[in-house]
Amino acid sequence: MTDNITAGSPASGTPSPADGYVGDPAVRAEWDNRYADRQQLWSGQPNGALVAEVAGLTPGRVLDIGCGEGADAVWLARGGWDVTALEVSGVALERAAEHARDAGLTVRWVHAALTEAALPPASFDLVSAQYPALLRTPDAAAERALLAAVAPGGVLLLVHHAGMDNQPAHDSGFDPADYVWPSMVAALLSDDWEVEVDEQRPRVAPDGGAGAHHTDDLVLRARRLR
Repeated sequence: MTDNITAGSPASGTPSPADGYVGDPAVRAEWDNRYADRQQLWSGQPNGALVAEVAGLTPGRVLDIGCGEGADAVWLARGGWDVTALEVSGVALERAAEHARDAGLTVRWVHAALTEAALPPASFDLVSAQYPALLRTPDAAAERALLAAVAPGGVLLLVHHAGMDNQPAHDSGFDPADYVWPSMVAALLSDDWEVEVDEQRPRVAPDGGAGAHHTDDLVLRARRLR
């Protein structure tokens, strides 16, 4: 069985909008359009960096940020993790929920932007953000939301495409300066955190899917000590 797609935390009593989405409607529309253009946007396989970094962890509560069509969420649930998966695109979430149902797995689906999701603080043993499109704000809201979700003793795993953070703005309107990159999150880590991995490495990329042309990853893995 799969939980219904909801807004906010599964434990939250905050009323949801009629369509269940919490966040900027323009961002939702942008990603819905991107997913609707293709029957399947991503490869359908879990991200290689996630598979590698989770191998030695004991399954617990995990937050999958920007879960897309659900490949990582389904893989984590199959591995015994208690999965909460967050995504702005309703089109992507419907596909993800269908994949989980087909696999007979339970996942909590949260239809919201990270900074609007009202997630329970300090409650996830793993927070996984694989190539997230998190918009920068002057108060570093997205970066702080990533850190705030991790429980003491838990791990933040942030993976992104190497080299994108210092590219110039594209004619398409994409400007890397508008987005959060691993170095920005690392800069906010206090003595309450221990950096376990902070490196660039060759990407283990599944066949097919958008983004398959990227060859290297930036991997930040940090453990919250207290």
